[in-house]
Amino acid sequence: MEQTSRPPRRPDRRPGLNVGRVFGVPLHLNGSMVLLAALIAVLYAEFARRQLDLPQLAGYLIGFGFVVSLLGSVLLHELGHALTARRYGIGVRGITLELLGGYTEMDRDAPSPRVDLLVSLAGPAVSAVLGVLAVAATIALPERTVAHQLALQLAVSNVIVAVFNILPGLPLDGGRALRALVWGLTRDRHRGTEVAGWAGRVVAVGTAALVLLLTLADYLAPLALPLMLLVALTLWRGAGQAIRAARVSRRFPLIDLSRLARPVWPVPTGTPLAEAQRRRAEAGQPGAALLGHRLHRPA
Repeated sequence: MEQTSRPPRRPDRRPGLNVGRVFGVPLHLNGSMVLLAALIAVLYAEFARRQLDLPQLAGYLIGFGFVVSLLGSVLLHELGHALTARRYGIGVRGITLELLGGYTEMDRDAPSPRVDLLVSLAGPAVSAVLGVLAVAATIALPERTVAHQLALQLAVSNVIVAVFNILPGLPLDGGRALRALVWGLTRDRHRGTEVAGWAGRVVAVGTAALVLLLTLADYLAPLALPLMLLVALTLWRGAGQAIRAARVSRRFPLIDLSRLARPVWPVPTGTPLAEAQRRRAEAGQPGAALLGHRLHRPA
């Protein structure tokens, strides 16, 4: 799952372990991704060992190789977002790989619907290209070999990532693309965000329903059910956050900044705090606060 825009973080907070830079972009690894990678390595090792009749050690080496390849695919997906954003003058704070994939943190939103659309689609485009290359490698390589199995799994993984992320609902990349389209048609970014947020809730409910149906029909392993339901829940929460953020942002122009800093009880400029509090007490106005702020909504 992708989230290509995050609010600025406080300097003392870190999204994960800093493991270096890629094309000048800081790369962070979340602890949840490490746990997921270990689980996938073990599960894939057992699968590959049964399929290819390999020793246990060889199976674990293949599982580790698959996880490295998978993380590389996710990183390239995020670099698609990051490098496209930088191409259009948007600063990139970093890339974080976490439990459900990763996200690219940018220092501001796209300045126009066109740029928003291009940045949003860059990640799925990279995954689609990787998927096509992996499919070609799968066809070219001999069956029942280690290379064939790795290519097949990479092909499936990248195609699923590309298709799933293009679904039209926030916080997915397709949701950002939908927001850009609505923004371009209505000239209202906030409306685009709300529309894409509600579409994201529909995608979340549809994902949960599809996962349950596939599990009941024995097309999906029961072990994958909790993870897929977590994906659906994360989509629902991300969509809700987008809707709330759009509603709050829409009200920002209603704040009268000229009255925002107006003191409720006037005090001459340069008056020491202790003296101001003494005068306030003599005037019979209780309370320790010196200044009060108001928000004004024009009629």
